[in-house]
Amino acid sequence: MMGKLRKDWVVAVLFLAPSLIGFSIFYLIPFGMGFIYSFQDSTVDGSFVGFDNYEALLASSSFRRAASNTFLFTSVSVPIMIVLSLLLAQLLNKRLFLRNWLQTAFVLPLVVPVASIVMIWQILFDWNGTLNVWLQHFNLARIDWMKSEWSIGVLAIVYTWKNIGYNIILFLAGLQSIPKDYYETADIEGASSFHKWLHITLVYLTPTMVFVFLISIINSFKVFRETYLIAGDYPHDRIYMLQHYMNNMFLSLDVQKLTAAAVLMVGCILVFVMIMLAVERRFRDSME
Repeated sequence: MMGKLRKDWVVAVLFLAPSLIGFSIFYLIPFGMGFIYSFQDSTVDGSFVGFDNYEALLASSSFRRAASNTFLFTSVSVPIMIVLSLLLAQLLNKRLFLRNWLQTAFVLPLVVPVASIVMIWQILFDWNGTLNVWLQHFNLARIDWMKSEWSIGVLAIVYTWKNIGYNIILFLAGLQSIPKDYYETADIEGASSFHKWLHITLVYLTPTMVFVFLISIINSFKVFRETYLIAGDYPHDRIYMLQHYMNNMFLSLDVQKLTAAAVLMVGCILVFVMIMLAVERRFRDSME
């Protein structure tokens, strides 16, 4: 038995080795080096300076602006997208006319190239774009959408449109895994639709919801590509994100602030993930 387990372990390592090597070379080792650089005054023959880089980073007004904008965008857009994707998943879980076509329409943005997305949103939100033409038609003033306070709302719409299809797929898988016997028993006992949704659907969908929440937060940091292509290196202050800050630090070769910002961002994400997993684990234990 021990020989068979050892053989299976060797086979598993051989299958995982290419992915582990690639992950180590392109992600783990660079992040480890960046973590070390964040405590040095130079990347070449640098000396240890403690938390000086982090103190300078926290004293930077541009970093505080980027961090607050990123927190605001994530805390607002992620819950909105989760609510919308859950409602649409429950709608698509029923027998609807053109359900397959609707599923395809929601998933289609996932495979659309970023350049095409940027072109579509530029056509809609440009100064001479479609929305401003409609506003002018109703005798309303034009809005420079990407250079005003409305820019973060535009960014939230782009993020939701791009990622809602993936969340719908995950929620549909979770909804279809709930045994139908629970709903039949609730119908026999005379439970209302809201009671069934609250005590059956929402309860057994909690693990899926936690996973969707984590994936949505990770995807919220990937919206930088669209923002960068639409608004450039230095967009309006409302949509100046952490990724903009780190990108500009990279262009100016300020590696110390770049790595310190990356370490802080990863640390915050890890803390949040651990809190979510702990909450989900406690909820699952209470259900058992």
